[in-house]
Amino acid sequence: MTPSTTALLTIDLQNDFLHPKGAYGRADQGAESILSLPHRIAPLKAALIEAGGIFISAQFTLVPGRDGVPLIAAHLQKLRPFLTKGDFAPGSFGHALTDTLAPADFTIEKVAYSAFYQTRLEYVLRAMKIDTLIIGGIVTNGGVASTVRDAHLRDIHTVLLSDGCAAFKDDMHDATLKSLGSVTDILTCAEAIDTIGGIA
Repeated sequence: MTPSTTALLTIDLQNDFLHPKGAYGRADQGAESILSLPHRIAPLKAALIEAGGIFISAQFTLVPGRDGVPLIAAHLQKLRPFLTKGDFAPGSFGHALTDTLAPADFTIEKVAYSAFYQTRLEYVLRAMKIDTLIIGGIVTNGGVASTVRDAHLRDIHTVLLSDGCAAFKDDMHDATLKSLGSVTDILTCAEAIDTIGGIA
């Protein structure tokens, strides 16, 4: 892992998921393990940028229709019926990266689990000559896992942050880490910082 060709990629660490006034906060949906992620990842972001790497934030996006009602997949509407106009809308407070991690060098709007699906992420990685992704965010068994597997399919080396991602249920988080062990390296945030420090 060379810092100048490494990017930290966070998945969905945005206000609508994390802030009390965001969509999930207003609906009383969340988990303490999720809320602690930005503060745990922030030192790693700082270390990587200082060593010459970049930070990319992938942010879940609900595209507003003509009347402002978001285009929501049927399974998501059933799972999260509280989502409404303005939630996860581009340019909104809720869509924005949490202040603890802002700003990002690049922001990727994503409409599905994987940060690669119909986004410009791969273009940015190739243009910046990135060959390694350090990945954290939410949820471990959803957007994080899908992104890790899609990176693996593209022959991009990944490091998954075991304590830099979380799920709404701890057992689901643990099971996903175990299942992803065959396609990614797994480190804690502290271990990743030590690795960067050892190769800077």
